[in-house]
Amino acid sequence: MERFASFDGTSIAYAVSGGGDGDGGAVVLHHGFASTSEINWVRPGIVDALVKAGRRAVLIDARGHGESDHPHDPSAYGDGAMARDVRALLDHLGLRQVDIVGYSMGSFVALAVAAVEGRTRSLCLGGAGTGQVERDGEAAEAIARALEADDPSSVTDRSGRAFRSFADATGQDRIALAAIQRSGLPFDETAVRTIDVPTIVVNGDRDTLVGDPDSLARLMRRARSVRVPGDHLSAVVRPQFKDTVVSWVVQQGL
Repeated sequence: MERFASFDGTSIAYAVSGGGDGDGGAVVLHHGFASTSEINWVRPGIVDALVKAGRRAVLIDARGHGESDHPHDPSAYGDGAMARDVRALLDHLGLRQVDIVGYSMGSFVALAVAAVEGRTRSLCLGGAGTGQVERDGEAAEAIARALEADDPSSVTDRSGRAFRSFADATGQDRIALAAIQRSGLPFDETAVRTIDVPTIVVNGDRDTLVGDPDSLARLMRRARSVRVPGDHLSAVVRPQFKDTVVSWVVQQGL
């Protein structure tokens, strides 16, 4: 992956695949918490499918993840830092119009971008629901402590165990991930209600982690929700998810 210095000097890793049809062909893909662009978008074949469909796939490893810098201070993730990284990448690449695809954490980053960024043409939000934003600070702190624990077998919190197991499996920087949990999930319902671009919310039919995708879709003027097979971790790698994402993105360019 290539790297660029974002708004605060943090080095952010990104990659571009395919030529696309000028600006109109650019699709920004933002992965979920404790994941990477490689895990969420490349391995499931989503990038290859988008490129084959004539689109330009722009991948970003979020700060604290993958090949980007991993600050350990929660303040490095506050004030919508990940959304600001996406906007800085659009500037860096000189993109004037993009479709944005996110998964889980990446979906909330996409919402934060779309709320203020006129270059957003459409949104595809995977693994997202209002249940994510209803989680209180105590729950986030339990996940952060689970990520910091020396012995994973000592973790008793159910969500904490799940996130710790996933972070270990993906080989992420657990201290950086704990800092992200303590920084809070960026979600401004008032701003989300102003989003006026075509939007689809795509969730696994057994995803109990994020809450009701319909309630999230109802917040926006031009959004709808669909379900594909899988739970929160498995839906993103299912062929049905890939097909739904690619079909949606291709429609936006017609």
